[in-house]
Amino acid sequence: MKETIHIYHTNDLHSHFENWPRIRRFLQERRKWHEEAGESVLIFDIGDHVDRSHPMTEGSLGKRNIELLNEAGYDAVTIGNNEGITLPKEGLDILYEEARFPVVLANLYDDNGERPQWAQPFDVLHLSNGMTLGLTGATAFFSGAYEQLGWKLTQPIPELKQQVLELSKKADIIVILSHLGIYEDEKIAHNLPEVDVVLGAHTHHLLHEGKMLENTLLAAAGRFGYYVGHVMLQVDMEKKQILEKKARVYSTAEELPAPINEQQEIEGYEQEGKRALSQPVISLPAPLTSDWFAPSELPQLLCEALREWCKADGALLNAGLFLGGLQAGTVTKYDIHRMLPHPINPCVIEISGAELKEVLKQTTDEKWPHLPIKGLGFRGKVMGRFVYDHLSVDMERYSFKINQEDIVDSKQYKIATLDMFAYGQFFPELYRSPNKKHFMPEFLRDVMEWKLLHYGFHGKE
Repeated sequence: MKETIHIYHTNDLHSHFENWPRIRRFLQERRKWHEEAGESVLIFDIGDHVDRSHPMTEGSLGKRNIELLNEAGYDAVTIGNNEGITLPKEGLDILYEEARFPVVLANLYDDNGERPQWAQPFDVLHLSNGMTLGLTGATAFFSGAYEQLGWKLTQPIPELKQQVLELSKKADIIVILSHLGIYEDEKIAHNLPEVDVVLGAHTHHLLHEGKMLENTLLAAAGRFGYYVGHVMLQVDMEKKQILEKKARVYSTAEELPAPINEQQEIEGYEQEGKRALSQPVISLPAPLTSDWFAPSELPQLLCEALREWCKADGALLNAGLFLGGLQAGTVTKYDIHRMLPHPINPCVIEISGAELKEVLKQTTDEKWPHLPIKGLGFRGKVMGRFVYDHLSVDMERYSFKINQEDIVDSKQYKIATLDMFAYGQFFPELYRSPNKKHFMPEFLRDVMEWKLLHYGFHGKE
């Protein structure tokens, strides 16, 4: 006797709640539809549902995301790097307290070597047709960041191999929730032939009809809730074997019907976040401005704060970080979050004077201010002009100074900046440095708040 098992999956929503009402309604209706037809149906999320760039997520430290997953009827999830390293350890430890689903995660441990209580390395789900589906999951190997927060992260594929070996004794079907990226998913397909389906995430890849590698079906639904994925497994229930594997995605905007009061619900999430972040921080006697393309107060203030916070020799950042200014009067945590929503950490990078000169030369390139930036935690639109503290560059005179003294090629300097500049996409000299220190779990907005509180605008305390 044949039957189809239906698996719906989402990934990398990043708290794009503008798409959530349609996704929730679709998943709830599909579950009801399949169950009424006597078919098995499962719903999984593959991580990065949480993103602290949304005020409701920030105000609840992700707990409202879990309530939404409960409401939509998810059967299991794994975590992404946004759950894992943008939350403080104590925040992740309590994130899933009210979850009505298991968190399947094979490669994360407490720093004492024990698995966290809220996660399990695998699960075996008993389907209505009598078959069993084995589930395991893993998250991207950002080991240094996890260790700094008090976690221990292990290499994902060896961990998955161990769990798959165990599941092959217990389950008829094996599915992996992989917040590892498309290239690691392909490695899984080549190296773990027992795996039937890999549901992917992290690299925001979209596989419209899935991708067969060896005998493994890879599926992924892009990013931001633009799509919902659907895997269909036709099985022989008597032999407990898979006969056919298919995958597709549904466009949220074009194929999922809008629930009643959709816009009010979306706006409600924003207002809920605003209320949660309504605590006053400081009262400003005058407004503070930000400008992506001209000198302005807030970028300069944050640059100074970065140098002080990180105890560095100098600092640099891009003005495109700021998504607005601050009005005179009471400034709340919501105002600061709205201005700096990025999950970006401060970072100190040690480089030689010669390397620092190269970086400073690059920052004067006319391409930067209007360059569109995506990824690496950046939630703005363009890079904006570069801003410096205790650093100066004059290309006409070919002059490079730090703290008003000439930069010495052979000398080592500590430069405070954004963690996204520690990666290879922008400045090779910063990327190549072996001496980097990331400040976690603080974000840029925490440094901004610290600066506002401790310095005010009447001079230092």
